[in-house]
Amino acid sequence: MEEQPQTIQKNVILVVDDTPDNLTLMSGLLKDTYKVKVANSGERALKIINSDSPPDLVLLDIMMPEMDGFEVIRRMRTNEATAAIPVIFLTAKAEVEDERMGLSLGAVDYITKPVSPPIVMARVKNHLELKAMRDFLKQKNEFLEQEVKRRTEEISAIQDVTILALGSLAETRDSDTGNHIRRTQYYVAALAKHLSANPRFGWFLTSKNVITLFKIAALHDIGKVGIPDKVLLKAGKLDNEEYAVMKTHTTLGKQAIEEAEKRLGIEVEFLKYAKQVACYHHERWDGAGYPEGLSGDDIPIPARLMAVADVYDALICKRVYKTPMTHEQARKIIVEGNSTQFDPDVVDAFIALEETFIKIAKQFTDDKL
Repeated sequence: MEEQPQTIQKNVILVVDDTPDNLTLMSGLLKDTYKVKVANSGERALKIINSDSPPDLVLLDIMMPEMDGFEVIRRMRTNEATAAIPVIFLTAKAEVEDERMGLSLGAVDYITKPVSPPIVMARVKNHLELKAMRDFLKQKNEFLEQEVKRRTEEISAIQDVTILALGSLAETRDSDTGNHIRRTQYYVAALAKHLSANPRFGWFLTSKNVITLFKIAALHDIGKVGIPDKVLLKAGKLDNEEYAVMKTHTTLGKQAIEEAEKRLGIEVEFLKYAKQVACYHHERWDGAGYPEGLSGDDIPIPARLMAVADVYDALICKRVYKTPMTHEQARKIIVEGNSTQFDPDVVDAFIALEETFIKIAKQFTDDKL
């Protein structure tokens, strides 16, 4: 069976003129090359232009009763759906000011009557080719934007899964921690959102960084992967030597993330904050924490938020070495640590968010594993 040749779709030209002879003249000139539509008024022209099958180009007279060509193009350009349709004025108005007005309103060309058929055909052809190129570039750009968005979302999803997988490694070593990662993520996010209005924190806690902190909070205990079971899982109080080993999980976490950075060969912003959380969430406001004895504002903001989130969750949850505390008991300890263990503004944020913390703890209770 022979393959039928494809029909080439003709461009649609709308000719707008209130004089029948002019419509007949232009239709006869264009009909062999293009599909021609005609309108004898501005109102009729706009109905065709705003229809489901708009023209590819408009040849527009200026001098028409009721609505002139200038008003037609004004209405076209204020409508997003028709703003890009090229308009060529085809008119007897030959004054320079008229041409300036027409071009300033958005016409792509201005041809005065009496017309030269070859000139009209050449300019129509040129402007249709320009429109085709603009449409192609627009479609290409839209496709590229969608592709970039898709790939960005894909990379973000991979990043999220990777972070959670890495964070979960530490919890596989200690089944008592349960949904600790999930809860601390939401605690940190709540604190970050609240403190974004605080002048001390707002410069850092942008919407983007709040999302980043939620993600990297999962890595705060990644270093526990390197702690021996006899220390990590000991059902009792650690002695001084064991405690010293346990404290190394902060630097082990930082080193693990640094190794990942080296393998990547590039600096990644979220890994910078992940290192801060992993390494410094046991630093104290008064400088008595570990591993480096940082104090006050020298402690990175991500670590200061995690300090409150981590301690609160540890207090209210059961561990091999302790029974869980009530929210009120945990709250008392957090408040007592104001300006000694914790940043005072972070403690104030915790107090303001008490009900939120309680809801998060209930939503991700370890019974829902």
